[in-house]
Amino acid sequence: MNHQKVRLSPGLYFVATPIGTARDITLRALDVLASADVIAAEDTRSLRRLLEIHGVPLEGRPVLSYHDHSGVGDRARLLAALGEGKSVAYASEAGMPLIADPGFDLSREAAAAGYSVTCAPGATAGVTALTLAGLPTDAFFFGGFLPNAKGARRKRLEEMAAIPGTLVFYESPKRVEDSLRDMAAVLGDRPAALCRELTKKFEEIRRGTIQELADGLAAKPVKGEIVLLIDRKRSETVSDSDLESDLRAALTGNSVKDAASIIAETHGLPRRKVYQLALQLAKE
Repeated sequence: MNHQKVRLSPGLYFVATPIGTARDITLRALDVLASADVIAAEDTRSLRRLLEIHGVPLEGRPVLSYHDHSGVGDRARLLAALGEGKSVAYASEAGMPLIADPGFDLSREAAAAGYSVTCAPGATAGVTALTLAGLPTDAFFFGGFLPNAKGARRKRLEEMAAIPGTLVFYESPKRVEDSLRDMAAVLGDRPAALCRELTKKFEEIRRGTIQELADGLAAKPVKGEIVLLIDRKRSETVSDSDLESDLRAALTGNSVKDAASIIAETHGLPRRKVYQLALQLAKE
């Protein structure tokens, strides 16, 4: 048994749940789920199964459903429990609550009403994929799910084309090839990675250009939960003066090594060359 019953202060507790492997849940998350007066979940069946796996008894406590299609009444019940001085734990089906998952309105209204709102953090697919993709992680933008319609999807991609960081998206197996082809058309054929079924038995990381990944899917489709990561837009050329200016800015608040790494990745330049220039600027 890897949990203990603890005394929780009244308030709302967001609880991260595993994105695949059940043992990725944290001990604190189990403590909160074992101790909360009221438990709410995006999917009550999957949460009950998770509690069974880890031997967390409900002991008569309610497990309420709360998801994107929940009405005002469901949220009101949870807020009423908070008003009674109870501790309420809310868990998404997988990963961190609110990260492309329900819970935003609940969090906002609970905080606005003056209740304590906190989180037992844990696994999240986007950050796990960043660790594995082999793309820069110094800056990234989480784009969530792209629109289903082709025109709306391309418009959204155009809005993100110049973001100076790795782009992170969640996607379904049915749409992933179409999304990649739209990305190639709008963003250009950048380095990319497709990460699927993270922490699960059939975990797979495909790396290549956007076009290569799209062509690979045409030959070998995939199933499961997918995270797409796209490298930032690279400058075609960078002048010496611009490089020096960017380095000076990066040296403010960063070590020479870190500043050189950031700028080298930003402009696609050899790290050693940028590091030597950073050393010179740092001595001035």
